[in-house]
Amino acid sequence: MSDFITSLAHYGLAGLLALVLALATVFILIRSFWTIGPTEVGLVRKRYGGSLKGDGAIAFHGEAGYQARLLMPGLRFKLWPVHTVTRHPMVQIPAGLVGVVIAQVGAQLPIGAKSAAYKPQFGNFQDLDAFVNGGGEKGVQRPVLPPGTVAPIHPVGFLVITRDAIFGTPIDEQYARAAAKGALKPQNFGLDPEQLEVLRIEPKVRDDGKIEDMIGIVTTLEGTPLPKGAIANRLGDFEDLLALEQKPDVTDADLVEVLLSVKNDVHNNYQDFQAFLDNGGRIGLQHDPLLYGAYNLNPFLVAVEMMPMLVVQQGQVAVMKAYVGLATQDTSGVEFKFGHLVRPGHRGIWQEPLRTGKYAINPRCYAAEIVPTFILTLNWADANSTARNYDKDLHQIVAKSREGFVFALDLQVQIHVPDTEAPKVISTVGTMTNLVNEVLQAAVGNHFRDKLQAMPAIDFIQKRQEVQAEAQAHIAERLKEYRVETRGVYIQDVVFPDQLVQVLTAREIANQQQQTFTAERDAQEKRLDLEASRGRADMQSELAKSSVGIDIARNKATGVQAEADGESYRLEKVGRASAVKTEAEGLAIARGLNAQREAVGRDQTALINVVRELSVGTQRFMPENLALNLGDNGLGGLSALVPLAMRRLSQGAGGGSDERPATASAARKLNGSGDQAVGAEQGAPKP
Repeated sequence: MSDFITSLAHYGLAGLLALVLALATVFILIRSFWTIGPTEVGLVRKRYGGSLKGDGAIAFHGEAGYQARLLMPGLRFKLWPVHTVTRHPMVQIPAGLVGVVIAQVGAQLPIGAKSAAYKPQFGNFQDLDAFVNGGGEKGVQRPVLPPGTVAPIHPVGFLVITRDAIFGTPIDEQYARAAAKGALKPQNFGLDPEQLEVLRIEPKVRDDGKIEDMIGIVTTLEGTPLPKGAIANRLGDFEDLLALEQKPDVTDADLVEVLLSVKNDVHNNYQDFQAFLDNGGRIGLQHDPLLYGAYNLNPFLVAVEMMPMLVVQQGQVAVMKAYVGLATQDTSGVEFKFGHLVRPGHRGIWQEPLRTGKYAINPRCYAAEIVPTFILTLNWADANSTARNYDKDLHQIVAKSREGFVFALDLQVQIHVPDTEAPKVISTVGTMTNLVNEVLQAAVGNHFRDKLQAMPAIDFIQKRQEVQAEAQAHIAERLKEYRVETRGVYIQDVVFPDQLVQVLTAREIANQQQQTFTAERDAQEKRLDLEASRGRADMQSELAKSSVGIDIARNKATGVQAEADGESYRLEKVGRASAVKTEAEGLAIARGLNAQREAVGRDQTALINVVRELSVGTQRFMPENLALNLGDNGLGGLSALVPLAMRRLSQGAGGGSDERPATASAARKLNGSGDQAVGAEQGAPKP
């Protein structure tokens, strides 16, 4: 220290000043070196210099204020205290986010403009000088910084808004105060943080677990106004459809394909908003939706609403009501008086419905009325059909009979809409719900009320099938006017009034009792038949034996009868022959006796014949030894034998021949007394 003082004294005041100047120079040099981090930029502010021209906040020609050139990462020199340097982070856009750029320098926006025009030389807004000198404008820039961007963007020339951070230094007092407090957020600029995320259009899982296809309905917030009367913008309007339908071989399906073919490739799906405007894009609702994918959209310029894709299931068609397109040209003809049908591409109801498929069609521009083409079942009851629940407002039909009984009817009606007639049906009734609630409800309910009121309650119950058939014919005729087919009308259930139920119940109980008694009687009769059958079965063997015995007896009787008939025949023939023989023999004997009597006399003839008969017989009529006492004429002993011989002769002639009278006559002659012979004959016993 003493040496320093000695040297200072030696050099004097000049030396002191030189030393101070040297130290100051070293200090300034040290302060003039600035270290910029690898992900930072150095914002230079010049404290001394000329004034800025106009309303610019950045100096491009050495004026005082923020300098246009930034200090890049590394050790940089900027003379202090003429310049001061502040370090700012480079703009970094994380994955899944976008950065919206707001220019704080440049030309003023045209009146009515909401964003600045973009030119390719602007790049990612890293070259502030190229931006300003190239005609860049203040305000929101149309392109956004995509995910993964790391760019040394001037922190005063631009503000970059992301979901989680805001890069740059606001010039506006309002934003500057919020930034000073650390409270500057996307909400300060009117944005929700979610709007600064990459837009993803992907299938959505509903609460019931089903996957729903989605599309993005785009509304642009800047552009020239829409044409008068238009509600949506389509690039090139519908001139391509107008030219296409002039060709004779173009079908409605071809026109639909052109309408469904979006033109988003022209402006890269609204990501290149400048290209969108350059190709005639207009402000407002856009005709072409966004399909599946991820999109970097500027939330200041493009709003997207997620909507389900139009899905037409099997057994359905979609009748399209177009709110955009060419002027309405009716194609339905003069016979159809319920609205207008048009070709696809025109405003109105398309004459050609969309069939099974998925369609990326803007529901803000086209309303689809889904019409089931299968048989649709509608219930007038507490139970509803599951097919789109068309009958949720239908209830039981309440009607009164002629006597005043109140009936409640559960009814089911089946209808069918042909797919080719679906556009006319919708043109007539508006919606399927209107068809059910306004047309069917009136036709069905009024018919059953009128029918039931004209009938006694009992008749309605007994003629239920007839009432049902008449109802089907009536409803079919009514729906035919609307080009709807009726496939069935069914009375599902009838809720009877309590008083009628009691009467019918009592009657039915009586009928059931009567049937029960009849059934019991039939059962007893069946039981008796069963017992008889069982007895017959038990006696079947004996019956078989007796039947066989009867057959045997009948056969024997038949045999005996045949034998008797044969014997009778034989006897008849033999008897007749014997009678003839006997008759002949008797006549011969009689003639012989007559001749003998004339020859020897009557008594001798009798005696001779008696002796002859006795000699022929086998019975002994006298002992071996006989002593005869002959009477007067020697025949006294034989006189007693004459009656016996006559009886023997009578026995021998038992065949009914004429021998006995001849023999008797001979005996009378032999006995000499006709009266005595007759008396003896009468007194003899019959054989």
